[in-house]
Amino acid sequence: MSSNKNALIRYKTLDKCLKNKYRQYTLEDLIDECSEALFEFEGKESFVSKRTVQLDLQNMRSEKFGYEAPIEVYERKYYRYSDPDYSIHNISVNESDLKAMNNAVQILKQFKDFSMFKDMNGVIQKLEDSIHSTNQKSIIHLDKNEQLKGLEHIDILYEGILNKKVLNILYKSFTARESSNFVVHPQLLKEYNNRWFLICLHKGKMYNLALDRMESIETEENIAYIDKDLDGDEFFKDIVGVTVSETMKPRNVVFFVDASNTPYIKTKPLHKSQEIVSENEEGAIFKICVQINYELERLLLGFGNCLIVHKPRNLRLRMEEKFKSGLKNYENLIIQEERE
Repeated sequence: MSSNKNALIRYKTLDKCLKNKYRQYTLEDLIDECSEALFEFEGKESFVSKRTVQLDLQNMRSEKFGYEAPIEVYERKYYRYSDPDYSIHNISVNESDLKAMNNAVQILKQFKDFSMFKDMNGVIQKLEDSIHSTNQKSIIHLDKNEQLKGLEHIDILYEGILNKKVLNILYKSFTARESSNFVVHPQLLKEYNNRWFLICLHKGKMYNLALDRMESIETEENIAYIDKDLDGDEFFKDIVGVTVSETMKPRNVVFFVDASNTPYIKTKPLHKSQEIVSENEEGAIFKICVQINYELERLLLGFGNCLIVHKPRNLRLRMEEKFKSGLKNYENLIIQEERE
């Protein structure tokens, strides 16, 4: 059980004891009560140290979690609330807090119909009721599309990662003629450009499988799960998109952006490593340090003639070839229209 949940159980137990008007609690009594509460929750022996309970009482007294509990020691040995009506569950909320909570609820409501958040519906309703939500329209709109193909797989994939289960996925890529079975050890779910991917271990290598190409998923109960203990921020730190190479080193990508698009690139960097190399009235030269993958090429191509790749040379040549091919397609279209 996480340390955060341990702490919540202790705070709840201490609160129950401190507001009890019919019993006197020493520090040792509070330690025993917390240990007993954790035992009941976990079903195994759990001892809480004296220092832990003393620190909990200190935290409850402070502003750290917003409690400011009026805990006093009387007769030099017993603990209680000096205000008999106080409880950590009765903390007053001001108008500013209510507005902030209401705004948070409006954002959460946008996920209510998303399958993996279906268990949140009741929680969101309780929040709305408790803070007297005004049912205002949401000011913040998140880009989502519940009609995306493959979203129906999120639940089983999420549960597979959470419960460390090996999955057998029937998968058909855009380039494959037939579907294939992938026996994978799921590690992370990743959304990029309004499309979902499963990051998984397959035959000793890391893969990213698009959810919209999955045809069926079954759990393999007799195969031991391999946990790569991936940290998403660390795993994706050197890339744009989702395609990570385990062998490719990040390269310095240097590109020019014209003056009309320079402010856009400045305020929305293509990658967190982005730097400005130079700038003048015609535009700016930027540098990012990333692995060169398909998603990066697509992103750079999206700026059309407003962006020119300088380095590395092989990326610049690929970009040049794609623009030449695109121009040829338009020229062929004009010829075809003239013939018609």
